[in-house]
Amino acid sequence: MTGTGDGGALRQPGVGVADAFDRLWTPHRMAYIRGEDRPAETDGLPSPCPFCRAPEAAGESGLVVARGAMVFAVLNLYPYNPGHLLICPYRHVADYTDLDEAETVELARFTQIAMRTVRRVSGAHGFNLGMNQGSVSGAGIAAHLHQHVVPRWGGDANFMSVIAQTKVLPQLLADTCALFAEAWGKV
Repeated sequence: MTGTGDGGALRQPGVGVADAFDRLWTPHRMAYIRGEDRPAETDGLPSPCPFCRAPEAAGESGLVVARGAMVFAVLNLYPYNPGHLLICPYRHVADYTDLDEAETVELARFTQIAMRTVRRVSGAHGFNLGMNQGSVSGAGIAAHLHQHVVPRWGGDANFMSVIAQTKVLPQLLADTCALFAEAWGKV
């Protein structure tokens, strides 16, 4: 919007008139903003849960990087950074305290392997690890437990995320998934 010189009224710049802004189009994020892939609650049960569906999805569409006996690693469809993984139990549970001992151990082991794999593939300098328990804590899909493994690099929080609330991701999810799946068993 620009001023028109008539007492502060605003108008949009004319079509085709250059301004100082570059545009980064990320239309795939609209599904996230609208909550289109969030499971609807039916009698207190989510249906259909994307984390329950992911391991059964064919090929790249599920973005599953690795499968264990009780948990799996999947790329986040709306990543904070390239290589943002989620470690999920196959069993549909909401709270960390709902995991049994074997699930807890495998989730921890998969988190370690995820970190080693991301370091090997993309040279991450550090990680944010965590679980948001409940929607009030920020969990987008609170009904199915998932641990975030977010790779970080020095200087990765640049002006795009700070000023424009936009994240630039330099690699397609399918390409990241293929690299991680290949490297998973080699760490």
